[in-house]
Amino acid sequence: MQSAPASAQGIPVAYNDTVVRQFAIMTIIWGIVGMAVGVFIAAELIWPTLNFDLPWLSYGRLRPLHTNAVIFAFGGCALFASSYYIVQRTCHVRLISDKLAAFTFWGWQLVILLAAITLPLGITQGKEYAELEWPIDLLIAVIWVVYAFVFFGTLAIRKVRHIYVANWFFAAYIITIAVLHIMNNLAIPVSLTKSYVIYSGVVDAMVEWWYGHNAVGFFLTAAFLGMMYYFVPKQAGRPIYSYRLSVVHFWALISIYMWAGPHHLHYTTLPDWAQSLGMVFSVILLAPSWGGMINGIMTLSGAWYKLRTDPILKFLIVSLSFYGMSTFEGPMMSIKTVNALSHNTDWTIGHVHSGALGWVAFMTIGSMYSLIPKLFGRKEMWNIRLIDVHFWIATIGVVLYVTSMWIAGVMQGLMWRATNPDGTLTYTFVESLKATYPFYEVRLAGGLLFLIGMFIMLYNVIKTVTASDASTDSIAIPAPV
Repeated sequence: MQSAPASAQGIPVAYNDTVVRQFAIMTIIWGIVGMAVGVFIAAELIWPTLNFDLPWLSYGRLRPLHTNAVIFAFGGCALFASSYYIVQRTCHVRLISDKLAAFTFWGWQLVILLAAITLPLGITQGKEYAELEWPIDLLIAVIWVVYAFVFFGTLAIRKVRHIYVANWFFAAYIITIAVLHIMNNLAIPVSLTKSYVIYSGVVDAMVEWWYGHNAVGFFLTAAFLGMMYYFVPKQAGRPIYSYRLSVVHFWALISIYMWAGPHHLHYTTLPDWAQSLGMVFSVILLAPSWGGMINGIMTLSGAWYKLRTDPILKFLIVSLSFYGMSTFEGPMMSIKTVNALSHNTDWTIGHVHSGALGWVAFMTIGSMYSLIPKLFGRKEMWNIRLIDVHFWIATIGVVLYVTSMWIAGVMQGLMWRATNPDGTLTYTFVESLKATYPFYEVRLAGGLLFLIGMFIMLYNVIKTVTASDASTDSIAIPAPV
């Protein structure tokens, strides 16, 4: 079924919702898979024998599988779904090519499947968030070029002159991720499963974290802000608080984010000026980040009462709260004196998951709850009460996870730097590890709660999709030839 509101000229538009439905469903499935792997490796840190002495179950191989599955499978499918949905609605046109859109779906699922096979087998470049070997990297580049063509081609044939701000964020993320992916993965293949990156030493580190941090900055931030700028006003039933602020937010964010990567390399052989540059731009980044958070939250001005009855809105607004918290914490941790305590500790893990679970996952979950009934011709999700249950379970899970890692990280940093009067270390590394175990247990509990919430969502979605009370609000129109 293709939903068909009138275009700007009053002519009905037959949107391509098939590819959006496919990506939306796979968002939930890959979310469960990625988070299940995360829970398993969290358990491995407490009970190392869970790997059963099998190399492909070792923490070192499953950890990159977890990050790739959650970021690129769960998050990526959510971004494909939402960007395809939003660009059609805000441009009043169908996607420029149904076949190319379908190619991006099946191609992306193939990439995820290849990652799930190669990473446990130890086939990897060994680069953070860029572990996949060169044949898969090439496939990603091809899919991304096709994705760009579909998105920008649809923008080019739009029926309205104005380009809504969400599309600016999607456009920036598509362009930037293409540049980052290609430049960071330039390599010389020596076999089908092995290649050597052309960079070496500190140059490789600098390029890697230029990519790594901006993968966070554009894939997990700018793109999800595009999602936020559409679904928060839509769910609240109100216009965005300040459209002018949204434009300022966009240009400030994309101008500054590119320079923040070197803060991952404090106290390394990277030149001091580069480290300081990353720190300064990271601190400046606080301003546009909080501008976006305020813009999203203040959209509810005069409609705060809706939070009492709309659990989808709860997900979206709490997501923005975590966005604000994470974008305060990140710049703070980039300051060299703070980084001296936090670097290589579980504080960093807490920060990452505050953003990944609190911001990205909550925004995705809220958006999918809003989107899926519309895609399948339903008036609302099958059980609104279950959404509320999911919200509270997930929120408790995030709080347990993040706070346990914050406390563990600060404790580790203090133990590692503690010295006796004679200058020797007060604690051995093993003693700090032993002290961390209780916090690993709390983290595991938090991760389990979040995963349980995802299973509740899957059940609710299945019941919604298979329900027989299809809405008559959407009109079926034959797809154009």
